[in-house]
Amino acid sequence: VTFFPAKLTLPAGDSATFFCNISIGSDSGSEYSLNWYKETNHSQPQKIAGISQNNPQTKTEKYLLTNHTPAFKIEILNLHQNDSGSYYCGLITFYEPDKVMESSRSHLVVTAAPEKTNATDEPEIEEDNPLDHAKAVLLGILLLAGVVVLLIFGYLTVTYGRGDDKSPTGVSLQKEEKPPVVSVSTVDYGVLEFQCDQCTQVPPETWPVNQTEYATIVFPEEKPTTPK
Repeated sequence: VTFFPAKLTLPAGDSATFFCNISIGSDSGSEYSLNWYKETNHSQPQKIAGISQNNPQTKTEKYLLTNHTPAFKIEILNLHQNDSGSYYCGLITFYEPDKVMESSRSHLVVTAAPEKTNATDEPEIEEDNPLDHAKAVLLGILLLAGVVVLLIFGYLTVTYGRGDDKSPTGVSLQKEEKPPVVSVSTVDYGVLEFQCDQCTQVPPETWPVNQTEYATIVFPEEKPTTPK
């Protein structure tokens, strides 16, 4: 019968696992059971758990035993410092009632549970988190409002600056139209004089049929006239 590991050092709250291996001839046909014992400061050993040959698993509030023949596992749950001590297993065979085979001792040391660092600082951090969150939300709202104002200002600037003939109120300004210039025509009357060389008047009945006469038109110098 062997028992291992030889030594374990674990903190409180953890679990310790030991294994007990047995060796029995396959032709013996014997029935057996396995017990676990604890010793403290070389005191009288105390039985803490046991499992039979045909039982696959046994569990109590403190111990969990599992049958993996020829290996048996024992787990010591939720360790406390008073669980420190020496442990071993004992094989009891029923065909020889007086025969008990014990394994070697393994030592278990349970240390104090590790202290939680910064345990007192955690509540303060939790208290500050809501305030920081509120500040972040407020800052985001202010930034969003600033962006909206800039967009509105840009829209108004583009809208009112498109046309030169529009006033800020959107009413088009009409230019004053000057009255049309009316031209006044003037008529200058003159006298058309015909100069005739000395010639004899020919009676009408003696005029030739295709006679052509020419006249010279003389225009006097222009004088300013006032239209009536």
